[in-house]
Amino acid sequence: MLDLVWLIPALPLAGFLILFVFGRRLGEPRAGWLATLMCAGAFAVSVGVFFDLLSRTEEERQHISTVFDWVPVSSLKVSLAFLADPLSITMCLFITGIGSLIHLYAIGYMHGDPKFSKFFVYLNLFAFSMLMLVLGENMLVTFLGWEGVGTCSYFLISFWHQRESAATAGKKAFVTNRVGDWGFMLAMFFAFQATGTLSYVEMGHAAEGGGIASTTATAIALFAFVGACGKSAQFPLYLWLPDAMEGPTPVSALIHAATMVTSGVYLMTRINPITAAADPAVGTVIAVVGVVTALFAATIAVSQNDIKKVLAYSTVSQLGYMFLAVGSGAYVAAIFHMVTHAFFKALLFLGSGSVIHGMHHEQDMRRMGALRKAMPITAITFIIGWLAIAGVPPFAGFWSKDEILLFAYEKSPILYVLGLITALLTAFYMTRQVMMVFFGKARWNEPVTGHGHADPAHHAADAGVADASVAVGAGHDEHHHGDIRPHESPWIMVAPLGVLAALSIVGGVMQLPKWMWIPDSITHRLEHWLHPILAHGAETELSEATHKVEGFFPWLAIACAAAGIALGVLVYHRHKIKPVEPAILAKGWGYDGAVSAFMGGPGRKAFDAATWADRTIVDGAVNGVAIGVRSLGGLVRRTQTGFVRHYALAISLGVVGLLAWFLLKGLGVL
Repeated sequence: MLDLVWLIPALPLAGFLILFVFGRRLGEPRAGWLATLMCAGAFAVSVGVFFDLLSRTEEERQHISTVFDWVPVSSLKVSLAFLADPLSITMCLFITGIGSLIHLYAIGYMHGDPKFSKFFVYLNLFAFSMLMLVLGENMLVTFLGWEGVGTCSYFLISFWHQRESAATAGKKAFVTNRVGDWGFMLAMFFAFQATGTLSYVEMGHAAEGGGIASTTATAIALFAFVGACGKSAQFPLYLWLPDAMEGPTPVSALIHAATMVTSGVYLMTRINPITAAADPAVGTVIAVVGVVTALFAATIAVSQNDIKKVLAYSTVSQLGYMFLAVGSGAYVAAIFHMVTHAFFKALLFLGSGSVIHGMHHEQDMRRMGALRKAMPITAITFIIGWLAIAGVPPFAGFWSKDEILLFAYEKSPILYVLGLITALLTAFYMTRQVMMVFFGKARWNEPVTGHGHADPAHHAADAGVADASVAVGAGHDEHHHGDIRPHESPWIMVAPLGVLAALSIVGGVMQLPKWMWIPDSITHRLEHWLHPILAHGAETELSEATHKVEGFFPWLAIACAAAGIALGVLVYHRHKIKPVEPAILAKGWGYDGAVSAFMGGPGRKAFDAATWADRTIVDGAVNGVAIGVRSLGGLVRRTQTGFVRHYALAISLGVVGLLAWFLLKGLGVL
């Protein structure tokens, strides 16, 4: 199966090409089924490759499949090659597995959309790009996929581009990610300058063997981290992710759970030998940025009223947890949380889409309530996702979050405390969401001031219009006063919810800790699986002091989760405590607005000044040299008349001049 690893990205690419040419002819729903089957086929191949690797010894769990020589230029020799190892195949499994469920869900969600087939063209291209990113044997192939997912995010976020907010959100994602791309490119340049290669395997050997100076390794790691901050939405480059909610809900699930936002964490894990060779301060920088992002986004989520915006800021916060793990040297914990997060966050996003579908495109949680009766399957699965992200045992999120907090304590008790506060806030704002949406009294037909955005999934029948295209933007930023009758979503949408709910329950089994009653035979399975890709010294070893108090941390985490849930219930269900939702939190601490104001004011003037300098000074100097040469050439050209007598006269004058010079030289005049 290792020889067939190229099929993993090839199948979504084939789906993209077929739909690009024949998508309109296939129409709905065949275009959606084709795209889903291609992604599911890639998942099947990934499973086969996984079992092939699993049957081998640790030393043999690395296979490079070269397709062709891509850039054979002097000392720069780059192949279009795929690296199949425990890390890349782990990524492929949840990218294709969860991606297939999202594709299936989208068949129902996008029903009636006039651009149904185009949507699946983009989804397959997105899956292909992400698989190229994680399977790339070298940084250049990874960068190819890196740029691909950035481009696809622009297409998908602004899919309903006739809405100005969607078009703006797509451009915002594209531009913000260019900042991260700058960091990734500089990391590539430094890596090639230091090692003469872009191959991850060869760079890893060079770093472990002392072939990369600590200063150079520090530069590579920090610039790669800038790239990771762009793709994985870390402060201050997180701005694009909340606005990505303007895309259809399947896009939100795909970007936030299984693909694009995980690429930064993957990159930092992939280059762990270089980070291990860098200055220890690099880990501290990554951990601090991660925990600040986690806490910052969690505070914003407590005041959001859009059902998808809550989950968006939650994603930013959970990604901060992953970078806290990376900075603490807990790469296994980072990948563990990445996988479990993919399970429950995909479940929550698809669940929110089911709610939006059943509520006829309503997204404001203040106009929901008591939906557990009208949408029982969606409610049950959503509640499972809530318990998982809140860190309630035995759900998957508890195990991965607890392991991150353990290593954060080893790094610094301050990081641990901030991580614990974030966990409490996570339990609180997710409880707030569940209580407002599924419990309490029904507020479906009550007008609400400051109504949230609608997510027009183009379900023409549900929108009550004959033409689905009319439903685009219907009710966007408008008050709904009509009779809303919530209903459960069709089976094609709720079936993926059931699968993801099951994974959110049992997902923690892959990395159970050596804790209390858990047998040693089933603990730390993910750690043993990922061990071959971790450089010596990259993964932090827990100290004896931490081991002594290790058993206390899970109980403290459980207490924080219980406190957050209890507080959420008291405020938003029992109404024993008055809600406190500061407007500044609803506006994201004003950071997004401040950046927009700067870019539209002083920033725009600075860009205009830079444009003037480039056009007038830089281009002026270059153009001035060209004009001078052209003018001089024009003067010289006049002497080239084409008449022999003129050339003979010039030769004669030259001879006379030479004779005069020799004569005067001989007389000593010159």
